[in-house]
Amino acid sequence: MPLPEQSALRRAGDLDDQTLVRLAMAQDATALRTIMTRYNQRLYRLARSILVDDSEAEDVLQEAYLSAFSHLADFRGDAALASWLSRIVINESIARLRKKRRFPTVPPAHPGPDSAQIIAFPNTASPDDPERHMAQRQILELVEKTTDSLPESFRAVFMARAIEGLSTEETAELLDIKPETVKTRLFRARKLLRERMEAQVGEVLGDAFPFAGERCASVTEKVMKRLGFPSDPKET
Repeated sequence: MPLPEQSALRRAGDLDDQTLVRLAMAQDATALRTIMTRYNQRLYRLARSILVDDSEAEDVLQEAYLSAFSHLADFRGDAALASWLSRIVINESIARLRKKRRFPTVPPAHPGPDSAQIIAFPNTASPDDPERHMAQRQILELVEKTTDSLPESFRAVFMARAIEGLSTEETAELLDIKPETVKTRLFRARKLLRERMEAQVGEVLGDAFPFAGERCASVTEKVMKRLGFPSDPKET
């Protein structure tokens, strides 16, 4: 049986943004949580596309939410809530980036165990299929690494258009550029990505179409059984 809070979140998840904002202005905890869970991934990816740093993006996301929730009365509904929040995140990210450039810090030699991980794209690997899961993770890391290497202006457009699926017009409004500029930057971003991934993909091709571990052993034992051989004691 779902907990009361879980049931409330499900009900709030069906509400439109305007209703959620009204409830959030009244300090409704469920509405605030629903707004965050609804837009967390998009806003995180936007922040990260500018900062290219997981923990920095998480910090900015938190600060942006605090800023947004303290100024909900300023949200007039002229634009979508996602656009309004995205603009706050972008402004916070740019401000953080400028501060970092003015006061650079030396990064730690090795990330700590609590360092954040970039939100991965969905993958279909079964928990019982570690080889395929590993291969998919390597591909995703390659995509993330190559995306991070794009010029900043290309990276933000690519993240908004290709990963978050925003339209050209939405991306133009979000980044305050012309639609034609969005199209040009997206084309160039994809071209750069293709070239850079082609140069690196050889590093992971050896792990493509994995067939090892339990999957390999299972098929081997099935064939041996059909041939009339006893099962391998090590596999039983």
